Amino acid sequence: MLLRSLVAGGAGLLLALASEPVGWALLTPVAVALVVLAVRGARARTAWLPGLAFGAAYYFTLLWWMRAVGWDAWLALAGVQAVLTAPLGSVLALVGRLRGWPVWSALSWVAVETVTGGWPFGGMPWGRLSYAVADTWWAAALPWLGFTGVSLLLAGTGAALAWCWAARPSVRRVIPVAVALAAATAWGPLVPWAPGEEGTVRLAVVQGDVPGSGDDLVSVHREVTRNHVEATVDLAGRVARGEEEPPDLVLWPENSTAVDPFRDVEVRTGIERAVGAVGVPVLVGAMTDAEEPDAVLNQGILWDPVTGGGDRYTKRHPVPFGEYIPWRDTVFTGNFGKLELIARDMMSGTRSTPLRVGDTLVADAICFDVAYDDAIHEQLRSGGELLVVQTSNAMFIRTHQIEQQFDITRLRARETGRAVAVAATNGVTGVVAPDGRVLAEAEPRTTSVLVQEVPLSSRTTPAVALGPWPGRLAVGLSVLGCAIAARRRRNALCSPGHAAAPSAS
Repeated sequence: MLLRSLVAGGAGLLLALASEPVGWALLTPVAVALVVLAVRGARARTAWLPGLAFGAAYYFTLLWWMRAVGWDAWLALAGVQAVLTAPLGSVLALVGRLRGWPVWSALSWVAVETVTGGWPFGGMPWGRLSYAVADTWWAAALPWLGFTGVSLLLAGTGAALAWCWAARPSVRRVIPVAVALAAATAWGPLVPWAPGEEGTVRLAVVQGDVPGSGDDLVSVHREVTRNHVEATVDLAGRVARGEEEPPDLVLWPENSTAVDPFRDVEVRTGIERAVGAVGVPVLVGAMTDAEEPDAVLNQGILWDPVTGGGDRYTKRHPVPFGEYIPWRDTVFTGNFGKLELIARDMMSGTRSTPLRVGDTLVADAICFDVAYDDAIHEQLRSGGELLVVQTSNAMFIRTHQIEQQFDITRLRARETGRAVAVAATNGVTGVVAPDGRVLAEAEPRTTSVLVQEVPLSSRTTPAVALGPWPGRLAVGLSVLGCAIAARRRRNALCSPGHAAAPSAS
């Protein structure tokens, strides 16, 4: 079991190298193959150990950027993700006894990825296989297959490699498998999704920057707000002088104000000055007071130059133990170190429809929302023609988290067939075409305004139309496979003269 765990741990390190800052996506199926081989033939009741080794090596490396919050936060998050991934080893060992085990293995991988991406406390999808495929041929399949489908394709490719190594199949058996995987991989590049253009909109995306060290927004939050105000007023001046075409919408990032603009006169006056100067709606990222006295909301507020603050989107996926404390009244009632800094719990939003800006329907996502499918898919199925992301990565500005998140944002553009504009407080701010190309990008840690005309589309990609059902199907089939394998093993153990060796089919 030690050797199996070492192989699985090595696979975890390889898989982490598939993401930024290294970005060797071709390692993804190789890593999957090594994990499958590491547990093949092992007992399910002990195969969780290689699963844990894989999860620990993968997440402690991938989430290294969490050290910016604190060593304790990095150890806690990566440790929890590793523990949640441990059952993958047992599941792969169990379904590895079935005929067609490479298919069952791929389904099981995606099933575990789906479960950990949504549970507990809303899950942590960071680390899906498909999040590492930017600038690869696999990315072109996203509008057809979605993130779950592309993860299945990657896991299937890895499981097929494991099958070739373990079973030594004949060329006659390998050819149809290779052709099927090649066809599924080539489908996206050969038959690219055509979102169609239904008009355009001109966006101004503001990155105000965070003064000082750049990673402590809270201590300089009023300066951050002033930076966004002044950058927008400066944009208005350039428009008035004919140096810039007027935008239809101005996008500010998450935490462009860290206090409630409806209660803070100074902040509200600044916002009104900026909106009045530019003369078009500004989507302001604001922390607002909830109805409950001990709760707060993270919102994108559409601020109109005539009617003021109005329609809004509330962040759907606040970060547990980072933006709210689960079990605050029962478990975490005393002094738990940095948790004391979270004085108020951030409430989750429920909005499933896009914001209306004139004649344009705009889907919004705030920070880590971009890594979750549900809120984005719901808004696009309700007619969203454009996707905007408001984020505040200041705490991680010296880490590779900002590049990992921007890759996910680019892939989200391909999956949805929508142009995506992302405004960050100090990086990475950019505008992405529906095919994932970066149309404009601001230099991190600068005050910048990107003005870009982008296409609108209301066509729903198959990935968005299917929503959560591919993941649910993978979970259901994986449970079925485990049940069949467990039953066959029990029957084999109870039948004299029958061995329980794994099939090489």
